[in-house]
Amino acid sequence: MQSPFPTLTISTIYLLTVWLGPKWMKTREPFQLRFLLVVYNFGMVLLNFFIFKELFLSSRARGYSYVCQTVDYSDNVYEVRIAAALWWYYVSKGIEYLDTVFFILRKKFNQISFLHVYHHFTMFTLWWIGIKWVAGGQAFFGAQMNSFIHVIMYMYYGLAACGPKFQKYLWWKRYLTILQLVQFHVTIGHTALSIYIDCPFPKWMHWGVIFYAVTFIFLFGNFYYRTYKLPKEPVKNGKIANGAVANGVSKPENNPVVENGKKQKKGKAKGE
Repeated sequence: MQSPFPTLTISTIYLLTVWLGPKWMKTREPFQLRFLLVVYNFGMVLLNFFIFKELFLSSRARGYSYVCQTVDYSDNVYEVRIAAALWWYYVSKGIEYLDTVFFILRKKFNQISFLHVYHHFTMFTLWWIGIKWVAGGQAFFGAQMNSFIHVIMYMYYGLAACGPKFQKYLWWKRYLTILQLVQFHVTIGHTALSIYIDCPFPKWMHWGVIFYAVTFIFLFGNFYYRTYKLPKEPVKNGKIANGAVANGVSKPENNPVVENGKKQKKGKAKGE
């Protein structure tokens, strides 16, 4: 974690993959990755649950405050567990680059929206800063909340990847976006309170977190409006004029279920 170059190198390769991947797949048949997607998504459920558990139990045992918590750089066993959990959280954001790789291999290029790429690229890249300078303290709150939400999110993706027989259990997709929007508002409120009470935590990071959360509110809010509120335009040549995507989840016309980017209509998966 001493140098940012490994992180920047991985993120640069990711952006090159986003750019060159669709070109490489243009003349190739899409890969069928159902089994791999099931394993990957439920694996991410387990990883995020582990991170949430470690942060929740260790912060409680250490007596962490949800209002203001400074960074403790001691070798206390719980502080070490919190730092390790935050490191795994950072690693998980790098693993999530595979979300985009799977879209490319399955030729679901419409899923690779600006929001999708921005979310994945910035989370992994910026969390290196968090791990480098503040592997503990206030940083535990956002990672704990986000890892819990990702348990739910990847559970949805995993069930969707299992096939059409799980379609009736996936009615709650829109609430994932609502949950994410709530997360960003809570993050802003929590951080603003820390600034107001002059919590001894790096102010530049507080303001950076607020700005970052605001960008997500605009992007996810726009996605939610376009997907669930904006009147749908009629189908033209088999395509929806105003379909929207966010974080790998699409919401096209006729309300199909999406399997981590795989659209289904009338119980049949496109491309299968």
